[in-house]
Amino acid sequence: MSIDLHILSPEGTLVKADVSLVSLPGLLSPFTVLPGHAAMVTALSEGDVRYVEEGAEKRLHINEGFAEVKDNTVTVCVEV
Repeated sequence: MSIDLHILSPEGTLVKADVSLVSLPGLLSPFTVLPGHAAMVTALSEGDVRYVEEGAEKRLHINEGFAEVKDNTVTVCVEV
């Protein structure tokens, strides 16, 4: 099972990938989303969005944003 990751900014789509996990910089602390994660909406602070795509870890630095997790889809709206 994988996660459908979408990272969006005002400039357009930054990432659209099937990933095995996503780590996000939450306001209180970083957290990791795995397949089957409970639905949630949360604000993000400045930091790195880390994700694993085809076994390779990738990173994207963000200034702030919001994330929605629902039905193995993570949608992240960010300022970079």
